[in-house]
Amino acid sequence: GAAMVARALWALLAALRAGWCLLPQSGYLHPDEFFQAPEVMAGDILNLQVYYPWEFLSSSPCRTVVFPLMTSGVTYWLIKSLQQLDVCSSCINSYTLLVSPRLLFTIFSFILDYSVYRLAPFWEADPWKALVLLAGSYVTLVFYTRTFTNTLEGLLFALLMVLVSSRKSSGSSAEPTSSSLIGVITTAGFFNRPTFLAFALMPLLYWAGLIVDSQKSIKTLINHFLKFILCTCFTAFVFITADTFYFTSVSLDNLYSTNKSSLIDVIVQLHDKMVVTPFNFLSYNLNPHNLALHGSHPRVTHFTVNGVMLFGILHILAIGAGFKMLKKYVHQLMLVRWCYHGLPELLVHSEGSATLLLFYFVPLAFLSLFSHQEPRFLIPLILPLVLFSASPSRAVKWKFLIVLFNLLGALLFGCLHQGGLIPCLFHLEQLIHSPASSNHPRHYTLLFAHTYMPPRSLLNIKKTDVHVEVIDMAGAGEEALCQTVEQRASNFTCSDCHIFIIIPGSVRATITKCGVSFKNETLIFPHLSMEDPPQIPVLSSGNWRSQLGLYILELNR
Repeated sequence: GAAMVARALWALLAALRAGWCLLPQSGYLHPDEFFQAPEVMAGDILNLQVYYPWEFLSSSPCRTVVFPLMTSGVTYWLIKSLQQLDVCSSCINSYTLLVSPRLLFTIFSFILDYSVYRLAPFWEADPWKALVLLAGSYVTLVFYTRTFTNTLEGLLFALLMVLVSSRKSSGSSAEPTSSSLIGVITTAGFFNRPTFLAFALMPLLYWAGLIVDSQKSIKTLINHFLKFILCTCFTAFVFITADTFYFTSVSLDNLYSTNKSSLIDVIVQLHDKMVVTPFNFLSYNLNPHNLALHGSHPRVTHFTVNGVMLFGILHILAIGAGFKMLKKYVHQLMLVRWCYHGLPELLVHSEGSATLLLFYFVPLAFLSLFSHQEPRFLIPLILPLVLFSASPSRAVKWKFLIVLFNLLGALLFGCLHQGGLIPCLFHLEQLIHSPASSNHPRHYTLLFAHTYMPPRSLLNIKKTDVHVEVIDMAGAGEEALCQTVEQRASNFTCSDCHIFIIIPGSVRATITKCGVSFKNETLIFPHLSMEDPPQIPVLSSGNWRSQLGLYILELNR
């Protein structure tokens, strides 16, 4: 009976995941969900006006283009093809530009569910209890349906855990047979985000321990590792070749036409232009000065804040269990023999829950070495955490607290957080492409202040169009903001020029000090800016709705 209830609950939560993606979710988690894939691909494939982040500039290539092409690129190519084939007259619009890549990621997110179902028996966890914990987590509902590289990192980590966890029908550990696939996934994860090595470390050590433990022949042992290394090198070659062609705009035709010598010369020329994005990423992020530009945090932020913010009581309970495990194994870790043959014994023969805790805390510890620590960096850890928490010997207590925590998390990050910006872009896209605007071309200036970076692609403006200008003032101070607004107001050069200022209600008063008037106001609710939080006294008054809204103000001539 309990298993049937758990299955029905998982099915309901899975439907919610897909339905909420299509609705769509209005919350805006972080600029990287747009600027690490969809925005770039919208410019490259759909020829839309976009903002290219510095990581995708040929002068500083730090992100591989392979995964953006395989995800957002494929979905944008598909809607472009549908429009060209006249399947639909307006396939490309702000809704499809937002939802199509998200829908693909939402479909991919069920790799997590599959992995949990496959891994639960191996790690002695209750499969349906683990699936409900996974599907009910706001991390799955919100983060795993967004176009983050961290999402792909989590999916690759899940696949890696499935590959290294194999068991015979008799119950004993099986001989690992996935050396090639493990090599491919490890390299793909490294090119997606070099931090993947922190997540892959324990699964790879566990896999190595299984191989050493199960092999009697040194020849078979070498064969496993040789397969792994060869597939690693081949996958790296594919990524490096794709990135080199993308970032250097090299084509083989150009190489042959400019160099009539030989294939060797062509290869040398390609080698000189070679782009290895993970190394550029690491050289940038290992510089403390560069990390400080993105925000510096105490080294314990992941342990004390981000883990609790993402996983709530499950993270706290894991810390408690981790201290018990550490106390149990501390004397074993300090023995010299551990360096030679104790590691496989610790990982392969120890109880499952202890190994799962290592899979959870070792990556967390490595990520804590960097001063820039954001919650989304930890989302791959949901897999070992739910498997650990769903152990039959560990009854899921705190049910009410877990449900309440995830409801609040889904509401905050899925709806409220910067929640007015996406609907605002939808509204502006409809305005810009309205029949009145099409018949009589108008010039639009869109000035965004105190919001996250607006993804220009959602405005659906072709690169050849010059009638829309987007100005991102970010968190500009009152003086700089007023100076820009006044300058624009005094430079009305045509009768069909429209200037819109987009600003949160919590800082709306700043604009009133700029000495300009507005002929139209549109309030989009809800919108919560954590950088400019609403004032508590105002929230308790009748003006709370404006404090939790985003204003679109049209400047008067």
